[in-house]
Amino acid sequence: MHDAPPSSGNPPLGEGAGEREPLSGGLKQRHLTMLGLGGVIGAGLFVGSGAGIAVAGPGITVSYLIAGALAMLIMRMLGEMSAAMPASGAFSVHAERALGRWAGFSVGWLYWFLLVVVLAVEATGAAQIAHGWVPAVPQWGWVLLFMVVFTGANLAAVKNFGEFEFWFATLKVTAIVLFLVLSLLAIFGVLPDTEPVGLANLTGQGGFLPRGWSGVVSGVLAVVFAFGGLEVVTIAAAESDDPARAVGRAVRSAVWRILFFYVGSMLVIVTLLPWSKLVPGKSPYVAVLDHIGIPGAGLIMNIVVFVALLSALNANLYGASRMIFSLAERGEAPRGLLTVAGGGVPRRAVLASVAFGFVSVLLNLEWPDSVFLYLLNAVGAVLLFVWALIAVSQLRLRRRIEQEAPEKLTLRMWAFPYLTWAALAGMAAVLVLMLRDATARPQLLWSAGATALVLLVAGVREVRGRPYRR
Repeated sequence: MHDAPPSSGNPPLGEGAGEREPLSGGLKQRHLTMLGLGGVIGAGLFVGSGAGIAVAGPGITVSYLIAGALAMLIMRMLGEMSAAMPASGAFSVHAERALGRWAGFSVGWLYWFLLVVVLAVEATGAAQIAHGWVPAVPQWGWVLLFMVVFTGANLAAVKNFGEFEFWFATLKVTAIVLFLVLSLLAIFGVLPDTEPVGLANLTGQGGFLPRGWSGVVSGVLAVVFAFGGLEVVTIAAAESDDPARAVGRAVRSAVWRILFFYVGSMLVIVTLLPWSKLVPGKSPYVAVLDHIGIPGAGLIMNIVVFVALLSALNANLYGASRMIFSLAERGEAPRGLLTVAGGGVPRRAVLASVAFGFVSVLLNLEWPDSVFLYLLNAVGAVLLFVWALIAVSQLRLRRRIEQEAPEKLTLRMWAFPYLTWAALAGMAAVLVLMLRDATARPQLLWSAGATALVLLVAGVREVRGRPYRR
């Protein structure tokens, strides 16, 4: 372990910042790039985007631009800090260095809790699709199979995780690129039995903003959480051959391309089809492919969504294990989780994360509308709290890095500090919207309760003066 810094105050900036983690360095640049691209492209885009279109109409493209811009700012802040101080705990380590142990403890445990609960949603969703294909295998059997397979992948060398994610992400990105190409050909009337559609669907049906700017705002609330998952790339960077350079490249390439995929997809969808004909809960991608005349459109998208869910499950299990390992490194989680296998894999951290994941899956299968619903609500807005701590940490650390180690600022936040403050204002606005929205309010209140509980534990630990371990 690293030497212990003073028990009071923030840890020295340079101490341990450039040291290698005791984990494997098996991730390559291509792994990180595709992890950044694929980690955020999931069922929320392929299926959940229909709900956003229903409330905003063609204005959903503006909603995605706003939500995507917020995600880009967060990733730029994360990239700046991670390039300067790569660590397996990423933003948990940054929060600790910027604000103190309570912040590192809080953001680390909140993010771990978020990931292991979402694991259940992804495993169950993939199992439902697989059960539809092979009804002879019960849904719980598919869940068990997925959890065992991806636990094995994460217990093996980290390069295996990287390869899984690389090919999963490649398939998702390829699917979106093909979708965009086919849609553009249909828009311009190049495909057989198609005619140019013009702007009728954008300007008709109530215009581009059929529900005004309030619809755009509601659309932001519907889609902003779809950008969660980008953070894992900064966690994974610590296990690459050149963490500082790798995370900078991955962040630069990922944010722009993801924004292009999201906004581009929405734009071609609402251009090709009247927005009022799209049904919330059903994939607008399937509707477009059916309209174009692609045979088996439903099956194709089911396969893509299936892969997207398994990819997210794999990435979240990885992110959860590395986060709890980092917490254990700093004495904020049981020290027994620090065991590292010969291949540089924190096996006990993986097993601890998947164990809670199994519990979450069982709760989802047995009590989806009661116990698990409370758990899901408890993490509904946690991502925003994590993002807010990332922004505050960047505000504090940027000044310290400039003073103590300016050479480490190889990737800089745009227009600092103005855009950081703008991002914080944007997150505050989303929280206010959630409080005013009857559907989103329970998620906000439960998440606020979970956050308050973690903060209370962090405060008690701080008062009791538990020894700092690093």
